[in-house]
Amino acid sequence: MNQPSAMQPWREHGWPAHLQILLDSFHDRLGRHLVERSGDPNEDARRVYEAPFVVVSHTAVSDPILNYGNRMALELWEIEVDVLLMTPSRLTAEPMHRDERAQLLERTTRDGYVDDYQGIRISTTGRRFRIEEAIVWNLHNAQGTYVGQAATFDRWTFLD
Repeated sequence: MNQPSAMQPWREHGWPAHLQILLDSFHDRLGRHLVERSGDPNEDARRVYEAPFVVVSHTAVSDPILNYGNRMALELWEIEVDVLLMTPSRLTAEPMHRDERAQLLERTTRDGYVDDYQGIRISTTGRRFRIEEAIVWNLHNAQGTYVGQAATFDRWTFLD
């Protein structure tokens, strides 16, 4: 029996196609898979959405907008999908930590990925947390065009 799409958010917002770029770029940069690939874009999208670690990405514009967050990311940032998709990614960090975040993104752009990032982030309700050992990588589509950046991590500590 098919579930309504509201029960399967990984099928919405063009995420199956986006996740193929995200997963391919992760493999290209790091030489390993973020999740086990199934060969089915919808199943791969489900696996990333339901993964027990955070996965988030943003667009390639000058003030990037978040364009993906899996279930763990949505819970950690205490945000609904529709709000996430309108949020500039800089707002995931407090103003005093945004320069550090900008340096991370520049380093990622230059090097293709970083695998040792730690920093302080803030949820939509003001809950602060430190992320540790995050991997941030550039996203390129099949034509090699830069389309944004993504991050994953499974370690964080709440600071409040």
